[in-house]
Amino acid sequence: MNIKMAHIREQGISFAVFAADATTRTNSGRSQLLASLVREAEGSGLKVDKASLCYQRGRNLEFYGTPDLVRFLSNRGRPRWTHELDI
Repeated sequence: MNIKMAHIREQGISFAVFAADATTRTNSGRSQLLASLVREAEGSGLKVDKASLCYQRGRNLEFYGTPDLVRFLSNRGRPRWTHELDI
């Protein structure tokens, strides 16, 4: 399965945004999925200081992850995808 992601460095912070949601749609499931995707990204040689999932809920774009990154993304929107992870 391919997961689209954005790997961006801004203000000295490397962050990753993954186009994915947990199948359970729970915070626990999202937390586990995010941790797994961060490990995959780091295993691919990417530095990840902060991370978030990005997914659709109805017509709304939702983010789940590091709180200040979620606030940042909520104001700026989804970044452009830069990589794909094959998991």
